Amino acid sequence: MRRLSRFIVFGLVAAAIATELAKPEDERTWNGRVFGFVPYDFRPPTWERIRDAYWNPSSDELFSDRVFGVGWAVNLYKAKTLLEDVFGRMMGTRETLSIRMSSRSRSGGE
Repeated sequence: MRRLSRFIVFGLVAAAIATELAKPEDERTWNGRVFGFVPYDFRPPTWERIRDAYWNPSSDELFSDRVFGVGWAVNLYKAKTLLEDVFGRMMGTRETLSIRMSSRSRSGGE
């Protein structure tokens, strides 16, 4: 099974690169979809794209396009809200848990 998974991943990466190389050089964007379905992005990642892929409160989708490579990323904010909902239903309460991202003081006071 592992061998099949690797074969599929390498095939998708090769297909994505072939898709870009088939385009004229000035039209290559290095991001798009393989077979119109699987997203790929070979551009250097930015902090904004990383945040939008992995922690995006404004998106209702659990899966987003990966920041680098082929496939999907998990929107952890949406996963958190879904898990809170499931937990609330299992425990018989609709109250949500408060999960906060900690921020450290840059002044070094902590």
